[in-house]
Amino acid sequence: MEMNEIVDVVSGFEGVLVIIPGEGSGSPELAWGDAFFYYAPDGVMPDRMQPYGTIVTKNYPDDEESRLDEPGRFRVNIHVGRDRAVHIVQDGASPADADVFVSHPVYGAAGWVSVVNPATSTSGLVVSLLRDAHEAARSRAHRRSTTA
Repeated sequence: MEMNEIVDVVSGFEGVLVIIPGEGSGSPELAWGDAFFYYAPDGVMPDRMQPYGTIVTKNYPDDEESRLDEPGRFRVNIHVGRDRAVHIVQDGASPADADVFVSHPVYGAAGWVSVVNPATSTSGLVVSLLRDAHEAARSRAHRRSTTA
């Protein structure tokens, strides 16, 4: 599954905002070309909300274990929650392994899972988990709007 295929699927979710920063976007150059998924039915990036999913195309400082600077590699990151994450990650897998779920190399303790270059083994679950993460973000946004 290619990055653009994942972006296309997520773009079809109701109320999604997909941000792919580039030159002139005001985003740090390091983020250019990566994708960030938010629940934002008004089309405005939320001030105080993290994305529920991302696709990164390069190494970030203190996050080089996935070897994303090698050609053709990208990593999908999805917030699934701590309880669910333990059932998704593959024991003994390395963050550099392709097409397997691992605990996110930096944010795993916060319930994030990752997969480098999703393919046959993981692509269906990637889409399902992104859909679930989107619905969880939608539910949080609605709870916040009714208690504000």
